[in-house]
Amino acid sequence: MDKLCLSWSGGRDSMMMLHEVMKNERVHGLFTTFLKETERMMMHEVPFSLVQKQAHELGLPLYPVWFEDTLDNKQYEQVMKGALEKLQGDGFTHMGFGDLFLEDIRAYREEQMKESGLDLVFPLWGRDTQSLSQTFLKEGYRAVIVCVDEEQLDPRFLGRVYDEDFLRDLPDSVDPCGENGEFHSFVFDGPAFREPVAYTIDGTYRKWDRFSYVRIT
Repeated sequence: MDKLCLSWSGGRDSMMMLHEVMKNERVHGLFTTFLKETERMMMHEVPFSLVQKQAHELGLPLYPVWFEDTLDNKQYEQVMKGALEKLQGDGFTHMGFGDLFLEDIRAYREEQMKESGLDLVFPLWGRDTQSLSQTFLKEGYRAVIVCVDEEQLDPRFLGRVYDEDFLRDLPDSVDPCGENGEFHSFVFDGPAFREPVAYTIDGTYRKWDRFSYVRIT
């Protein structure tokens, strides 16, 4: 791959994608979407400042994309189109995604990106999620749970560190990688980091009547 950028959530799957790719390829940047009003990542709600620190400790440039909080589909497509054109202008040729097995999500990404001029890669596609969760821990990565879908997982899991105890306590219906959107995480330490990313948690909050978040900074 000539020049690769990763679609970056800052979470466990993104980290494992980076870990996997770095075995044979060089990663040149991290591509992340944020809301202007809150300065937090779309869906995951991790603040821009924390993702900046994460990228810094990984030694990789961050390519943020900023969206209005009230944008419609057309506006989203316009902003995304401009961001992808900028990547191409900077010489990027490939975009990586950390999806594991959801065919509809992969099809959506391929449709969304088909006119971008970038080649898509899915380094973790088809990997067993039980095995991948163990690899994450064995390699020494550490993450904290920042979001929970209350329709799939008890919000008491919020703020917990992703470790063996966490995996043991998960209901059988929940994927250990949260691939069905049961939970999202933020990786703060591991072998790819120069230094751990310090963070604090100050309570929790809910959005859209089903998602619970930690107020992390």
